[in-house]
Amino acid sequence: MSSIRSKALPARKRGISRKENAWGWFFTAPFAVIFLFFLVIPLAYAFYVSLFSYTQLKGAVFTGLGNYTRAFRDPIFLAGMGRVVMYAVVMVPTQLVFALILALVLDSVKNRFASFSRLAFFLPYAIPVVIGALMWGFLYSKQMGPFTSIFDLFGMKAPAFLSPSGIFGSLVNIVTWQWTGYYMVILYSALQSVPPELYESARLDGASEVQIALRIKTPIISSSLVMVTVFSLIGTLQFYTEPMILRNNVPSVIAPEYTPNMYAQALAFNYNQLNYSATVSFALGLLVVVFSVVFMRLTRHQSGLED
Repeated sequence: MSSIRSKALPARKRGISRKENAWGWFFTAPFAVIFLFFLVIPLAYAFYVSLFSYTQLKGAVFTGLGNYTRAFRDPIFLAGMGRVVMYAVVMVPTQLVFALILALVLDSVKNRFASFSRLAFFLPYAIPVVIGALMWGFLYSKQMGPFTSIFDLFGMKAPAFLSPSGIFGSLVNIVTWQWTGYYMVILYSALQSVPPELYESARLDGASEVQIALRIKTPIISSSLVMVTVFSLIGTLQFYTEPMILRNNVPSVIAPEYTPNMYAQALAFNYNQLNYSATVSFALGLLVVVFSVVFMRLTRHQSGLED
């Protein structure tokens, strides 16, 4: 009798497990369908399109990876890629440093203004990117912007924010303002999971708050720092919205091919080269993956991320 019960019990557990798995698939099915139809299938179709070239005489002609060979030799694409790499070299460390400083400061502040400060720093991220870029375009304007009036009060000439020499710093400022608060929240959340006993022990040993921040807090959240850096790197290499919005203000400074994403759009909608536009998009995606993987490999041991 006991042997029959012992055999029936695992069978019942297996039945319950199958039922739970079925319910799990049921609740994830809507997301899976949306993911398949609105991401996987469009990407597969775009890749398929990138394998063809269109000519007036022959129509669509299969060229295989010929378009990709063309893309990695295209001076316009390479120039745009070099431009976003320059932005990444400046913007990624800038955003990371500011986000880390803000997170460390907020983690140390325990008064009633802490919640308000977190909200204030996070607020720029809550503003849609398009609206934020339009707002900064107004602020940078020589005709209507307040910076011109402020500098005129002191008898000084306002910087040419939207000139060829000033557009780089202007775009860096917009993106840093927009995204630093988001990265700060990620790092601040990681700091909240650190046991406070570590800080108390360090204080008993005579460590200052700066030493605690640099030697205890920062190393402990190194994995979160790597994650934030990867997010920032991916976003910067896909640079599109901010320069596209500011281009309406200064079309002579920001060309339609200013970044690879803008180049892909111009190819599709301005020059009617849909096949090559898809190729440029996938080439950019490949480079983003390569940059991200290389960075994670280089920082794997420092952040404690092992295979």
